[in-house]
Amino acid sequence: MYLSALLTSAGINIAISVVLLSLYSILRKQPSNVNVYFGQRLAQERSKDHGHFSFDRFVPSPSWMVKAWETSEQELLASGGLDAVVFLRMIVFSIRIFSIAAFICIFLVLPLNYFGKEMQHKLIPSESLEVFTIGNVKEGSKWVWAHCLALYIISGSACVLLYSEYKSITIMRMAYITGSPLSPSHFTVLVRGIPWSLEESYSDSVKKFFSNYHASGYLSHQVVYHSGTVHKLMNNAAEMYKVFKCTSDERHCRPSLTSCGLCGGPTHSFKILSSELGTPEGRGDFSDMNARENECAAALVFFRTRYAALVASEILQSPNPMLWVTQLAPEPPDIYWKNLHIPYRQLWIRRIATLLAAIVFMFFFLLPVTFTQGLLHVEQLQKRFPFMRGILEKKFVIQVVTGYLPSVILMIFLYTVPPIMYLLSTVEGPVSRSDRKKSACCKVLYFIIWNVFFVNVFSGTVMNNLLLISKPRDLPTQLAIAVPLQGALFMTYVMTSGWASLSSELMQPVGLLCTFFNRVILRNKEFSYGPLSFPYHTEIPRVLLFGLIGFTCSILVPLVLPLLLVYYFLAYLVYRNQILNVYIAKYESGGQLWPVMHNTTIFSLVLTQIIVSGVFGMKHSAVALGFTVPLIIITLLFNEYCRKRFRPVFENNAAQVLMEMDRQDEQSGRMEEIHKQLRSAYCQFASLSQEGQDSRKDDMQLNHCGDGDGDGLKDPEAINLGSIGEQSRETFHLESGR
Repeated sequence: MYLSALLTSAGINIAISVVLLSLYSILRKQPSNVNVYFGQRLAQERSKDHGHFSFDRFVPSPSWMVKAWETSEQELLASGGLDAVVFLRMIVFSIRIFSIAAFICIFLVLPLNYFGKEMQHKLIPSESLEVFTIGNVKEGSKWVWAHCLALYIISGSACVLLYSEYKSITIMRMAYITGSPLSPSHFTVLVRGIPWSLEESYSDSVKKFFSNYHASGYLSHQVVYHSGTVHKLMNNAAEMYKVFKCTSDERHCRPSLTSCGLCGGPTHSFKILSSELGTPEGRGDFSDMNARENECAAALVFFRTRYAALVASEILQSPNPMLWVTQLAPEPPDIYWKNLHIPYRQLWIRRIATLLAAIVFMFFFLLPVTFTQGLLHVEQLQKRFPFMRGILEKKFVIQVVTGYLPSVILMIFLYTVPPIMYLLSTVEGPVSRSDRKKSACCKVLYFIIWNVFFVNVFSGTVMNNLLLISKPRDLPTQLAIAVPLQGALFMTYVMTSGWASLSSELMQPVGLLCTFFNRVILRNKEFSYGPLSFPYHTEIPRVLLFGLIGFTCSILVPLVLPLLLVYYFLAYLVYRNQILNVYIAKYESGGQLWPVMHNTTIFSLVLTQIIVSGVFGMKHSAVALGFTVPLIIITLLFNEYCRKRFRPVFENNAAQVLMEMDRQDEQSGRMEEIHKQLRSAYCQFASLSQEGQDSRKDDMQLNHCGDGDGDGLKDPEAINLGSIGEQSRETFHLESGR
């Protein structure tokens, strides 16, 4: 590919981004789009006011960028939670490390690559991109040491920045744990694999087991019921409530739909019923039903102290590891009730099946990747499509086909990946929504690293000759040959999938279309789009993939670094704006996605060092190659240190911290209050009721690549508008024409 084709692709993507950003700055000011661009919290306030006409509403303005830039981290933490802050920290880390890499590689490595061979250079736009890569450096060149020095600077800077971020985020996670003293999950243990008994129910078995073996810490328990039974109870309770409301003479004696014997509330809520109704069998007393047939082999066990719950969750309860399996329960908004009924013995089968399905889909995706690779070679297209030979001979068409079209086609196919991986992660059987999203994030990450990076790199070289299997020692050399050749595709992919996708993220096209269709076509003025939670399983893999491209191409193809910096700077503003105004933190994992980001970054560093070592071997530079091997070992040792020093904090709660919290609560007398709140906190009845109300939003969120949880907030009327931050409220009031 020539530089002119790259410039054509850059021009197209810049034009698209500018148009979409301008449209966004106008559309966000329109009162009808508040539900799309300011989330459910501001939509409830805004729906009461239709606004007034203002000319400023139709003029593009960069004010949203200023608001996003000025927002403090504390406001982001209050609005999006620790997960959002951790995600933004990864973007900040990328900006820092690639700023250092761009400075070193543009001013030191790029000139050495360009003048690496004695040749007659053309005008810059007419130059082939290969002259800007390390492939243009002649063998035995004495300037290869500069590439080795740049590699050391980039690797050292990355390790220092990673350590700083890991340490800072670990402190934030500890503050997150200690800052939520009334967290029910600290006192609750999820028990699965409860053995079946002919003599007693699951509930009796749980009570007998924990009263016997955890007598000092056991408080109470709550058995999980099949969701179909709970839905039936919900329907019966709703019907009885309507009848009761119309016939009861005592208006103050109203039944509550949010409390039931199932979840620890009063079991007599629906027993006050006139005999004239003739429906005593319809009352909502769960104890009157055959409870044993509706129980699952899972239960939530509540303990008196956090330490007792921690000990019970960590130790082996039975000589048979498949029985009485315990773990700390997720937070109430985070728990995924539909998967709790899955037998524990069935989980490993589900995991193997979903793994095989993901691998099959991964290899099936080779077809569009191979087709995309074919578009990079005009000669092959002219042979396969002779009728297009005349069109493909035009210069502008060649620039568009080779510089823009391949990345667009690849990006379109990649849009199908997150929903499929999210579905597989659901089938896998996670018990929390955050674990499901984390699993989907890892699946999407592995998928795009394989198909976008390795398959594109290996196509035509390693894949065809099966060198990966026959000569694994030649892998660094083959990567060293192939990566510079695919540098043009990576640069166009960064512009198309990076710049344009960020503009699309701002625009929220799905929300706009849904709002327009319902309000303009269907005349449904009460339609409200959202709320959505942040799609970490789509955005984190994209950010990490660009990081992999940046590290591996920094020494080999330095021209990719300025394009990446543009993406990360724009991503910093866009994601801050979206977290403040669009997405709602429905649940929190406490920053557990950071180890995934850290490990992927280390993998990218080590892969870069391996590829560069292959380059040094090709250039016959034994000294540079000798210095690269210790760098790989040092990077791996650094990762092992971080894994031992910080990783356990993200996997387990510290006993010392929990015991200190227990002592403080006992001294202050709050422990009894916490015990009273435990059973009502995990209310399967209310959670499934809310899921039933929001189930219609699932498809929209999955198509939008959101989480599709349908697990909206417990009390929409009690949403705190202050949590979204003063700046986003100011944006709402001033720019929506209010």
